[in-house]
Amino acid sequence: MKLIHCADLHLDSKMDTNLDKESAKERKGEILHTFERMIMYAAQNEISAILIAGDMFDVKNISATTRNVVLHNIVEHPKITFYYLRGNHDNDNFLSGLEDVPENLKMFDSKWTSYDEAEGRVSISGIELSDENAESAYISLVLDSKKFNIVMLHGQESKSAVKDRAEIINLKALRNKGIDYLALGHIHMHKMEKLDARGTYCYAGCLEGRGFDECGEHGFVVLDVDEDTGKYTHEFVQFAQRKLYTVNVDVTDCRTTAEMVSKATADLENAGCDGEGLVKIVLEGMLDVECEKDIVYFQSRFRQCFYYVKVYDETRLKIDVSDYMLDESLKGEYVRQVMEDESISEEDKKIIIRYGLQAIAGEEVQ
Repeated sequence: MKLIHCADLHLDSKMDTNLDKESAKERKGEILHTFERMIMYAAQNEISAILIAGDMFDVKNISATTRNVVLHNIVEHPKITFYYLRGNHDNDNFLSGLEDVPENLKMFDSKWTSYDEAEGRVSISGIELSDENAESAYISLVLDSKKFNIVMLHGQESKSAVKDRAEIINLKALRNKGIDYLALGHIHMHKMEKLDARGTYCYAGCLEGRGFDECGEHGFVVLDVDEDTGKYTHEFVQFAQRKLYTVNVDVTDCRTTAEMVSKATADLENAGCDGEGLVKIVLEGMLDVECEKDIVYFQSRFRQCFYYVKVYDETRLKIDVSDYMLDESLKGEYVRQVMEDESISEEDKKIIIRYGLQAIAGEEVQ
């Protein structure tokens, strides 16, 4: 029996933190389409069930389009059973007003609910954690050790109990319960580790990265369970339409914007950034106070190379005051006056000197 474990789809996410209105709308549609593509993948690869371990949606009031697309794809694939455990971003309105819930959509609530697959040899259990059941949930979980037991939960992993935190999953309390595979949601990066001598716990991560705190590969986990032996294999499938990259570029001692562009180009290539990705470039290192640096040009230089580019300038300025102390030009006089002002911090003095030297040279002040 083959299953897909996914989580944290966050459909209907606004996507406007980094993107303009049109790009955010396009990206929002791409994330919804990735959900559709995953179901197409399941249909083409003989997947029997899809486990959605929370946060299928990102907002309480989901759009009619998203709701209809999700329901349409579930109904159109009756051979696939969808196990949907709601997370902290989900609520009940997904099915509100619906006369008939699709037969192949299985839900969970505040008490343990179990479903059998493969003629009773595989069991899928889940509970939606809350303040009311956070403590009793671990005690009330009873599984048949003769079955292959999959348990679904949504929350942050912890090695011990945390009082008054329903979204915390106490892994220690789940050990030796007969769990073979603990399908988790909430953490947006793929992670898989041993739970105990018998079982494994796994965060599938999100299907698509939405911000630069979610760089790297994203997708879902495919489980292939041998119902007779209780053994299984697993594979993480990278499935996101676009990747996000954060690339730190050390531009220490660069004298011009052109040199910085050249350094960044090499670093972006080494990082494997593809043209369809979203890229954050972080400039860092020490620059001479008189270096020529045009961040506007720098960003425009890479804008056409990628789907989206964001540049952070975290460089620091260095200045050797002795170079100006005997300089009788306007430049030297300006530097000396700034350096003698004790009310200005050393870092601010460097910035003020840079602006002043740009102005004296007739350059555009940035």
